[in-house]
Amino acid sequence: MNAIASSLINGLLSIEPLAKFAKNRARTMMMDRAHDLGVYWRDEVKALRARNSGVDMDPAWDEELAAVTNPQVTYPDYYTTSFHAYDEGNLGWLPAMEVDVAARAVHAQIWPEGDERAGVNGDAMLRQSYHQVLKDVLPEAPKHIVDLGSSAGLSTFTLQETFPNAELTGVELSPYFVAAAHYADKQRAAQKRHAQQQSSPQASPQGNNIRWVHAAAEDTGLPAGSADLVSVCLVFHELPTSAANDIMAEAHRLLRPGGHFAIMDMNPQCERFAKMPPYVLTLLKSTEPYLDQYFSLDMVEAFQQAGFDSPKMVLNSPRHHTIVGRKT
Repeated sequence: MNAIASSLINGLLSIEPLAKFAKNRARTMMMDRAHDLGVYWRDEVKALRARNSGVDMDPAWDEELAAVTNPQVTYPDYYTTSFHAYDEGNLGWLPAMEVDVAARAVHAQIWPEGDERAGVNGDAMLRQSYHQVLKDVLPEAPKHIVDLGSSAGLSTFTLQETFPNAELTGVELSPYFVAAAHYADKQRAAQKRHAQQQSSPQASPQGNNIRWVHAAAEDTGLPAGSADLVSVCLVFHELPTSAANDIMAEAHRLLRPGGHFAIMDMNPQCERFAKMPPYVLTLLKSTEPYLDQYFSLDMVEAFQQAGFDSPKMVLNSPRHHTIVGRKT
């Protein structure tokens, strides 16, 4: 990223009215693009809010939130800022309910037009590309997986599909996202039970094997040495360097000797970011407050400092890479 352009953009974003305009413009562009792709952002979020109740916001959401919230959690300062054009950052219902449609809209243009992976399936293909790297790199299928920064469950559900025999724990700092993940998990389980009954009425229903935890990724409270794989999917670009290092240290603590730590995120060296027009870059940075710190983080050195072997780095999309290190 050009240092002069970056400095200029940071100066513009320090002016509150300009920052607010950039955030709103970025959000509107994503919603309009989603609609053009056939992802009906507004309609899907409206249906999720109602939960088939016929009201704008089903009261069951507040019950869900109360059930999953850990009152002992303390939110670090870096987390209470604005993310993704939401003034409340991740601590609200709107970001939790829009994360799925937003992911499909943002990732629709990862692959070039004409590629079978382009379009509305881009998000699913991105996650599939990450998990293919895990299957290629890991010496055996993990039995205990911790998904740090599990959001509303998108990454956790795809890990479950990739490693169906593993026990999974999704750790997320926003209780709103945990509540959304818990609800989605119940919906998925109900759909699976229905499909099983249709295909084999005598079969025993498959149980749910995801545990959802409201906690910070850098302080999970989970037992040390309890995981074979710690995964962090599309989170590190949202972290200041200090938090990134703390999360790596926590991942090392959670892993058994010989366990693996994996990150999938933006690739700062990719051609797309190098050639990104200043206007688009401004919109991106207006929604990602720690992007400069992420782009300047030396991942190889950070892995080694945290106690992992020199990591294997694999390009898994034109804009993303996967980094996998083994606990020594």
